[in-house]
Amino acid sequence: MFRALRDKLNAASTAAKKKSVEDMSEVVGDSGRKLKDDALDDILGDLELELLQADVALPVAEELTKNVRSFLSGKRVDRDFKLEEGINLAFRSAVKKVIASHEFSLEEIVKTKDRPIVMMFVGINGTGKTTAIAKMAHRFHKDGYSCVLAAGDTFRAGAIEQLTLHSERLGCKIIKHQAGSDPAAVAYDAIEHARARKKDFVLIDTAGRMQTNKNLMDEMKKIRRVAKPDIVFFVGDSLAGSDAVEQARRFDEAIGIDAIILTKIDADAKGGAALSITDAIGKPVAYVSFGQRYDEFGRFDADWMIARIFGDDEASSPLIA
Repeated sequence: MFRALRDKLNAASTAAKKKSVEDMSEVVGDSGRKLKDDALDDILGDLELELLQADVALPVAEELTKNVRSFLSGKRVDRDFKLEEGINLAFRSAVKKVIASHEFSLEEIVKTKDRPIVMMFVGINGTGKTTAIAKMAHRFHKDGYSCVLAAGDTFRAGAIEQLTLHSERLGCKIIKHQAGSDPAAVAYDAIEHARARKKDFVLIDTAGRMQTNKNLMDEMKKIRRVAKPDIVFFVGDSLAGSDAVEQARRFDEAIGIDAIILTKIDADAKGGAALSITDAIGKPVAYVSFGQRYDEFGRFDADWMIARIFGDDEASSPLIA
């Protein structure tokens, strides 16, 4: 995702390397030399600019650059010191600090919550929300849990049909009403059905009109009041960059988000959403979704994402866990 950034950093650090170690460092007593604070200015300026052009939110870009500077500033050096390796290591460390700053454990929720555990999925249309719900249901079935799907996107008849098709393929119960009906009533009926049948999970699909639509947000608030979900997942398109970050922020302000599912994670995105979205709302990326098969879904892995960002060969496809 950041191949261009990595190449530019390497080029910049290679150019800087043409300067002597003496030019870029200063003597510190009898203990050797350290990098000068101003030796990194040009490279770190380029770093911040490239992050912004990759759709990384400004506060995150500034924090990453600050962390790289903190890591390298005053670093002891000798004649064998390689600046590009130092920058690479510092940047990887800073990225991991952002990505892994929040954690999500479904296992802890399963241990502490009464059945059924209610999950609400929000996000705008086109992000792969309904498919992510089906993949989650498939994951639960593989782990021996039962679930009920709630067709809460009553705004589109096609959404009800799509979730119904998934329920038939997966062999799980779906609760649905006619198009145009009250989505909160669908969620309520699904929870009551799951409680009566002693099911483990209820997965509630919701409408996905634009996040600026007041009627949509009012609808989400009503579903939340009625369903009292244990977890609210925001489903975001990793290709959307800063738009996904803004969408997450709006949904979080309106109803509150507990965790994030990033879709289309295997595509050649800039990577800004993965870096920015957690920082923007202070919530973890819990799962990633890619492809169309039900098993193309797994827990978010910070190390894999970092390898992906830096274009490492071993990160060609998401890790499944």
